Amino acid sequence: MSSPEIASLSWGQMKVQGSTTTYKDCKVWPGGSRAWDWRETGTEHSPGVQPADVKEIVEKGVQSLVIGRGMSEALKVPPSTVEYLKKQGIDVRVLQTEQAVKEYNALVAQGVRVGGVFHSTC
Repeated sequence: MSSPEIASLSWGQMKVQGSTTTYKDCKVWPGGSRAWDWRETGTEHSPGVQPADVKEIVEKGVQSLVIGRGMSEALKVPPSTVEYLKKQGIDVRVLQTEQAVKEYNALVAQGVRVGGVFHSTC
C-alpha cells in the first residue's frame, strides 16, 4: 500500500489524495489519512510534537516520517521526538510545512513508505 500524495496546501487547509476531507492539521501514512487533533495528546506549539503524536504512524510501518512545523515554523519538535523515531529505525525530516509537503510528496513518488504530520497554520 502506498502513501497518499498531499494534493494541496494553503493556510489552514490541506487536501490529501483519496480523501474528501479538508484538513487543518493532518496525519498521513501508507493507505490513509486523518485529522490531527492536538487535544488527543495535549499538543501545543511548545513543547510541540510529542512521541505520542507520531506513535500511530510509526505503528503503520513507515520507513520515513516528515514533520511539518507550520507555515511560520511555530510548532516545535523536541529532541525526544526525533530520538524516539530514530530508535524505531525511522528516517525523520523536520521542515517548514510547505517544504515538508514537497519532501513528503517526493518520497511518495520514490515509493518510500512515508508518513507525515503536518500543521497548516502558524
